[in-house]
Amino acid sequence: MKRVQLFYLKNCPFCKKALRYIEEAKAAHPELQPLEIELIEESEEPEVADKYDYYYVPTFYLDGEKAHEGGIYPDEVTELLRKALE
Repeated sequence: MKRVQLFYLKNCPFCKKALRYIEEAKAAHPELQPLEIELIEESEEPEVADKYDYYYVPTFYLDGEKAHEGGIYPDEVTELLRKALE
């Protein structure tokens, strides 16, 4: 299982959607339940965020490699979480 990190901002509408899509994907696909996602709120943890190369939130990293940056759709979240299981 790969390490999943999500960089987000709490007031970002796209980030709120991404967080909701994660919950929906886990509810619809029980095999995704065990995945743990490290949530990094960019404005609260700037020292962590500054170590990564991205411009837009939400941004997902799998094992330290950028997997998705910016707005995301439900099916993309599900696919990303499935990749994390590999």
